Amino acid sequence: MIYRRLYFFEVEIPVKVTESKIKSFAFNLLSFALVFGLCGCVARDTAVFLTPEWPPYNDEISRVYRQTQLKESTSADVLSEIHLPEHELLSQSKSVVVSYGQKKKGFKRWFKMVAFDEDELTAQRKYLFIEDERPKVLFVEPWEGLAFDCEQVLTPEILKEPYANENARRIEILRWMLTNFREDLDEVIPDNQDLEVCKALINQAIQTVLVKLDSVPALATRLSDERGLKFEHINFDKGRIRMTIKDDIAAVRIRLGSRVKKLTGRDL
Repeated sequence: MIYRRLYFFEVEIPVKVTESKIKSFAFNLLSFALVFGLCGCVARDTAVFLTPEWPPYNDEISRVYRQTQLKESTSADVLSEIHLPEHELLSQSKSVVVSYGQKKKGFKRWFKMVAFDEDELTAQRKYLFIEDERPKVLFVEPWEGLAFDCEQVLTPEILKEPYANENARRIEILRWMLTNFREDLDEVIPDNQDLEVCKALINQAIQTVLVKLDSVPALATRLSDERGLKFEHINFDKGRIRMTIKDDIAAVRIRLGSRVKKLTGRDL
């Protein structure tokens, strides 16, 4: 659980003041309170909020994810772009490479990960994770936000599997993608235990969605909607997930907390 500071202010008002001065003072105090979140909003740690955002920026962090083309990009292509040596730690196994970083005194963390076909050495799965507990947004509750993007090549086995209907197909593909995510991350976690926290957050989010879909399978139709499927998250309060399938590639987008409105487009 994250605790935030709440600031209280003591103000001494002269006894002999005019009515206009009282109104002016009240207006200024109210404006000050609105800015710093004292009127029904959660107060922010203003020092953190006003601190400039230092590199790397989200666009730079996510660049390799956007550039990597499944079934086409090679391990050499990815390795030449995935690591930002001044800001990230690189870990890799025989078939998985991940670059992890953090800033804002640990309040922001991210990773980019790509898994390859062991024979052809082409990208088969790619992931992007960005969690920010101190984003540059005001008057949003909860303040913390998380963005997770993922694309995976569907195997012939999962495509040929007989399903009762399209909803059952969507649910099982999502479950299969979660299994792949966990297995890919497990290959590199021994080299960087900080990734364990990232894994737990995404696992919790998708498991929550799967429980909801197993209970009401018809909700799976909303996965492909532009606004995705809404769900509750124990750490970030609210979330949305969208899953699209085109030919043999499935893509999942998850937004939690203050990032739920960023489900579409390139925004993180």
